[in-house]
Amino acid sequence: MPLSTRTTRVIALASAAVILAIALALRAAFDGPVEQHSGTALYASMVYAGGYVLWPRLSPLAAGAVAVAFCWLVECSQLTGVPAYLSGRSLLGRLALGVQFDPLDLLWYPVGVLPLAAAHWLLRRRAYPRSAVSGKVQA
Repeated sequence: MPLSTRTTRVIALASAAVILAIALALRAAFDGPVEQHSGTALYASMVYAGGYVLWPRLSPLAAGAVAVAFCWLVECSQLTGVPAYLSGRSLLGRLALGVQFDPLDLLWYPVGVLPLAAAHWLLRRRAYPRSAVSGKVQA
């Protein structure tokens, strides 16, 4: 049975909160590359989940593409110095925009999005069986 738009939004918001908690716990427990790369992947996961708060009817492929594109846009904007300027004035700005460009982050964003998109695709497939989409009646 398909989920309502409201239920989808609540699940997405709860998922984003869980992802944020995991990211903060990893940040507190580790230092160095684990902290950096897990934070990058989890940031992308939050963007994916946040996309469902705003647009709950997005397909997993579209949501994944939008999330990765948004993350890449934010990362590339760090080349301008504007995020660094805003990050120096606001903790929220630093968390949302970062400080400096890291080309390795461009690879870690899809790592954060792909598992969620795959899980979402599988859940959606269960909710909407192929026969229901094609109009065939199951025996």
